[in-house]
Amino acid sequence: MKVMHIAGVDKPISRLFMGTGDLRKLEEPERLMLDAYIEAGGNAFDTAHQYRGREQLLGQWLAENNLRDKVVILSKGAHHDDGSPGPRVNPQAIRKDLLESLERLGTTYVDLYALHRDDPGVPVGPIMEELNEHLAAKRIGAIGASNWSHQRIQEANEYAAAHGLTGFAFSSPNLSLAKPNEPRWEGCVSADGDTCAWHAAHQLPLLSWSAQAGGFFSGYFTPDNHLDEEMVRVYYSGDNWERYRRAVQLAEAKGVTAIQIALSYVLHQPFLTGAIIGPRNPEELKSSVEAMNLPLTPQEVEWLDLVKEDIGQ
Repeated sequence: MKVMHIAGVDKPISRLFMGTGDLRKLEEPERLMLDAYIEAGGNAFDTAHQYRGREQLLGQWLAENNLRDKVVILSKGAHHDDGSPGPRVNPQAIRKDLLESLERLGTTYVDLYALHRDDPGVPVGPIMEELNEHLAAKRIGAIGASNWSHQRIQEANEYAAAHGLTGFAFSSPNLSLAKPNEPRWEGCVSADGDTCAWHAAHQLPLLSWSAQAGGFFSGYFTPDNHLDEEMVRVYYSGDNWERYRRAVQLAEAKGVTAIQIALSYVLHQPFLTGAIIGPRNPEELKSSVEAMNLPLTPQEVEWLDLVKEDIGQ
């Protein structure tokens, strides 16, 4: 398993994060999946206060296997749709969600903590000051932003630098080969060309959710298959079907699958990236690990993303 490093975390971090959004119980299939991830060398788990009950299940499994200090936990808080209605990106909601997450996970700290949504109407100052209090108390190893624009992240980090505080050490928007027509869920942010250019310039690590675009490259979806309304709304476009065609072409040349090409694309950006995955069985996990180890050249990455018309340019 390839690893990455994020400032504030003293452990190497798997570049493939195991998502827990679909972890609804701890029975044999789920336990086998989690065990397989650890056996493959994985050590990073993505969860959130807003994922109803998932933190408790993850914490229970880690405790049963005595793994807490061997793994990296990324949790998130301050989601708009989590408890009280309306935007919740404020110091009070951050503190409430973090402390409750720690209790649910059965731990005194999380390695990575991200704000699950943004509220651009809230000044960055009080947010960064609140997060830094939890850094100082060692409840958090490193802070980040999920679904924040790169402009807001830069504003927050400039405030932190000017006030002797620690800034965001990572970002977690969507990044995938298929580009969304509109946000998959309200308040979500996907990394566009300007965002990727900003990450390349600042070398801020990016942890992508929906890195495989909800299975767009699996072969299940076709332009005339409109059964999945969400996929049609978010990913069906002429450019994405051309990206799919190119992924299939390159996959055939390399003897792999299109969905492996799509995941490899995310992991071959000109800045450090990780991918949050949600395999349903050990075979899908094995496919993702193989994709992580699948090399792509910068020219292939640009060709897949329609930046170049010729793969050899």
